[in-house]
Amino acid sequence: MYKLGFIGMGNMASALMNGFINSGAVKADEICGSDISTACQNNAKTRGVSVMADNHATVKNADIIFIAVKPQVLEQVVAEIRGDLKGKAVVSIALGYSFDRYEELLDQSTRHLTIMPNTPAEVGEGMTIVEDVHTLTEEEYKDVMVLLESIGSVQVLSPGLMGVGGALSGCGPAYIYMIIEGLADGAVKNGLPRAAAYKMASQTVLGAAKMQLESGMHPGILKDNVTSPAGSTIRGVKALEDHGVRSAMIDAIDKACGN
Repeated sequence: MYKLGFIGMGNMASALMNGFINSGAVKADEICGSDISTACQNNAKTRGVSVMADNHATVKNADIIFIAVKPQVLEQVVAEIRGDLKGKAVVSIALGYSFDRYEELLDQSTRHLTIMPNTPAEVGEGMTIVEDVHTLTEEEYKDVMVLLESIGSVQVLSPGLMGVGGALSGCGPAYIYMIIEGLADGAVKNGLPRAAAYKMASQTVLGAAKMQLESGMHPGILKDNVTSPAGSTIRGVKALEDHGVRSAMIDAIDKACGN
């Protein structure tokens, strides 16, 4: 038996698998999966993950099953393997499918938990949100939490907050990449080579985030600490305020939540 089985091996599943392997939490030969995409199959094989003939084989040969297919096909996929999932432990990473929805889709003997990871899990800096209601056994839940903590931080949220949590941590990386790109473009405009600009912008974002997490200080205080009177930073802050950068971030999360 494999420890983990992935139904769907796309970008998010790949990030999880690679993160687990890179962290040493699970060996590649302890993971199996299935996907209709040849490219996804080949990508998994390059990491030493076993590719099964179909979803039925994945479920039958793994202890914990990760449902990692796109939301628009999830119900069809789950219906096809519903019988195979009886008595199994399932972890879903599909957006929009909460505990209550799975109670309707799965057999009562299937134990399940809903989580929402993000792609930085691949490099051990993921942010995974976990729904605080589940039917996993105590041991299964502990094992899953150890896995998730090996690839970054974990936040447990109530069902009603999973949507906004997923919008922030799931969609957030895309917004941060845009900020990195914008910072680098500004530096390139003023003469910095492109490669150096990307490196410096990315490390600056990483360092600032780590400093806030480790200090626990309010972001506004940390901003004030590098904003000298009549200095270059405050001029940049004024430009960002003129363009409504904070309002834009609020709107981005609002739209991601469907509002």
